[in-house]
Amino acid sequence: MQLKIKDIFTKELPADPVLENSRRQVKKACFSYVTPKKTRKPVMLHTSSEMLSNLGLSEEDAKSKDFINVFTGNSILPNTTPYAMCYGGHQFGNWAGQLGDGRAINLAEVEHHNKHWTIQLKGAGETPYSRTADGLAVLRSSVREYLCSEAMHHLGVPTTRALSLALSGDEVLRDMLYDGNAAYEKGAIVCRVAPSFLRFGNYQIFAARQDEETLKIVVDYTIKHHFAHLGKPSKETYLKFFEEVLNSTLEMLIHWQRVGFVHGVMNTDNMSILGQTIDYGPYGWLEGYDHNWTPNTTDGQFKRYRYGAQLDIGLWNLYQLANALYPIIGEAEGLERILKSYNEEAQVQYLVMMRSKLGLFSDEKNDAELIYSLEEMLQLTETDMTIFFRNLSYFSIEDASKGLSIIKDAFYMPKEISDPVEQKWSLWFERYAGRLRKEEISSKERKEKMNQVNPKYVLRNYMAQLAIDDANKGDYKLIDELFQLLRKPYDEQPENEKWFAKRPDWARHKVGCSMLSCSS
Repeated sequence: MQLKIKDIFTKELPADPVLENSRRQVKKACFSYVTPKKTRKPVMLHTSSEMLSNLGLSEEDAKSKDFINVFTGNSILPNTTPYAMCYGGHQFGNWAGQLGDGRAINLAEVEHHNKHWTIQLKGAGETPYSRTADGLAVLRSSVREYLCSEAMHHLGVPTTRALSLALSGDEVLRDMLYDGNAAYEKGAIVCRVAPSFLRFGNYQIFAARQDEETLKIVVDYTIKHHFAHLGKPSKETYLKFFEEVLNSTLEMLIHWQRVGFVHGVMNTDNMSILGQTIDYGPYGWLEGYDHNWTPNTTDGQFKRYRYGAQLDIGLWNLYQLANALYPIIGEAEGLERILKSYNEEAQVQYLVMMRSKLGLFSDEKNDAELIYSLEEMLQLTETDMTIFFRNLSYFSIEDASKGLSIIKDAFYMPKEISDPVEQKWSLWFERYAGRLRKEEISSKERKEKMNQVNPKYVLRNYMAQLAIDDANKGDYKLIDELFQLLRKPYDEQPENEKWFAKRPDWARHKVGCSMLSCSS
């Protein structure tokens, strides 16, 4: 097994001089050296062939003893020094101070085909940033992260990736619902991969500590290696850097809204500086279309991170990043100008995205109102988002009266749709037909374009839970079945039609299928 190691993070950024793996406040350092915990009896459950290739590895490599030892933490790659990053963050709107990689350990950085990757193990043991936790992860959360990382990539959503999923062979104690009923679960480790795992919190921690020297070092490093096209560090370069982060963050969030993904924990320490979806905890896809839905039990009361608030939270988080960058820029005017552009650009991009979901590709002045009225309609009755938009491509301009029959399979309780609601839908479909007549493309082309942005298959929570339930019994076939299904989420895949279905009734309130905690 040969990897082209090219570590830059540990070579160019200040290290924690303390080598003891004890919980502590780490000052004036971007990372701490740490060794993964050796696992008792690791078993590799699944690997991504695509990510193997991206790193310069083969399928044969994935079957080797070296591979399983390295990617479960039992061996260290030659000439590498694993480490955990130091960062802070706002959690649910409140400054939490130092957080850091509490259960993530970066193994090394690799170059292949002129692309740079950081390899990280999640669940490989404690670090100086673990606080009161053990740094481990369990099978249920690891299956969800592994499947979702790759599913999001194939949906076209910017994301970190996943290389492998393994059992550690150890038992891990977890209180899944934080209700005092802790139990032992199977331990697992996911190897995740990204160009960088830098987050907003990597900059916030130094600004909060008024450590401008280290702040400037890490910002300059980020620009040098990930935004080199902006030029050498300067006030103007820092502003351009912030503007690019704002734009990539917004692009990512628009994709989330497009596919109905809800992150669940949009804390600033879970926001990638590269605009990639990072840290798959209590996430979920909208089943019934509901702007107020959140998958996170911790957020159940205030719903800060609900589906309908994600764009607003993105801006709030960007304000915190701007505050962190302010000390090395020295004036607020440029940052404020960039931040003010967000809302207008978000409205523009959201409108373009929703038009594409509806098969509208020209610009008409009443489109925003048509979309707003649809969003209200979708929330009058419990309507499955994925099925609704996928089936909408079959809508015929010539027979608008059949609109409701085309999307009826998306309703969770179709028999309970009242006459007034049915009449509202009929009126909306008439308006929609009138709007489609202004388009110049054929119905066939419109259907094809709509099916390129409206996925047929997403990783619904109940699907992941079925795979988890099987895995807990020692059956891992469903993990691979879902993995293969989600590699082609926009294809019809008639052999997999059973997964194009509403959430079953048994999953409505089942733990893991409706809402999830942060416990993993």
